[in-house]
Amino acid sequence: MPLLLVLAFLAALLSSLPQCRAAEAVPTCAGIVPMRWRREVVSITEFGAVGDGKTLNTWSFHKAIYRIQHLRKRGGTLLYIPPGVWLTGSFDLTSHMTLYLARGAVIKAAQASVNSFLCFLQSPICKFIRDLKVHDKEMLTTACSSESGLGSSSNVCIEDSFVATGDDLVAVKSGWDEYGIAYGRPSSGITVRRLTGSSPFSGIAIGSETSGGVENVLVENIKLYDVGIGIHIKTNVGRGGYIRNITISDVNMNNVRKAIRIAGDVGDHPDENFDPNAVPTVDGVTIKNVWGEEVEQPGSIEGIKNSPFTRVCLSNVKLWGVGASPWKCTDVTGAALGVNPGPCPQLTSSFAMSYCSNDF
Repeated sequence: MPLLLVLAFLAALLSSLPQCRAAEAVPTCAGIVPMRWRREVVSITEFGAVGDGKTLNTWSFHKAIYRIQHLRKRGGTLLYIPPGVWLTGSFDLTSHMTLYLARGAVIKAAQASVNSFLCFLQSPICKFIRDLKVHDKEMLTTACSSESGLGSSSNVCIEDSFVATGDDLVAVKSGWDEYGIAYGRPSSGITVRRLTGSSPFSGIAIGSETSGGVENVLVENIKLYDVGIGIHIKTNVGRGGYIRNITISDVNMNNVRKAIRIAGDVGDHPDENFDPNAVPTVDGVTIKNVWGEEVEQPGSIEGIKNSPFTRVCLSNVKLWGVGASPWKCTDVTGAALGVNPGPCPQLTSSFAMSYCSNDF
């Protein structure tokens, strides 16, 4: 090979190295939540399912999971979903199984099923799960379905996905009032990144059922459009528990009724036996690098009178289209830097700025 060609090849190779390094630098959960090895693999097509987006496959999913549950193969079973659109009503997962969606596979909730839910993210199957990774998936539900909920779950990662639901886009929870307090199982180690979606309710939600506690949640690089509330952190008296160490960053939202709401008066109680003295705590919430257009209201942060929210930090939050609508804040301490429109007085103290500076 001529020397000039060799030198040109080497130059091209060296010039590509920065791009390779940049690609490698993209954060991902790959390898952090490894997929469990299963001895047996079965395809949903073996149970009569058809991925044409028209055939209702609820019975096929029920048959497949019933078989896995009752045969209990040593080493577990992987249920393979080939590329296609698989229309189904609600179904539950079971232990010792992996639901594996091939690239191009979409599980879509049936329009006729009022109680339909997103099969691998939705309540109730995301109750009490560990070590889940959802990557590069399209998740669709109908207008009557519930949110993509994670309840009392740990080590969960959702990334590079599109979600459209009839309720909260993604919701992190951990138990309801006295029942959640008794069970005492928190949600922790939750990562949501590079997610795009729309919802008539909340985009990113934490609560309001947080009686077991929610902590160590990272949400970043989110694109929301046509949503009711962009970021919604919510709890209530009687919940108990805690919400702490929450970081939400790099959120782009468009056509939003309210950009940010953090509230201590949201949600009903399961019965009359809840403890009114079970007051939740909210501490260490950072929301930064948020850009919103066509936003009707900037937001509100309203804590609980006897349990004010603490260390709530807003940084570089730019919201446009809000007109003269002000922020509304009560029973909260924290700090704000680079917020438009201007933040509440409760978030402008120099003392609060000192403990939020590390987050900024």
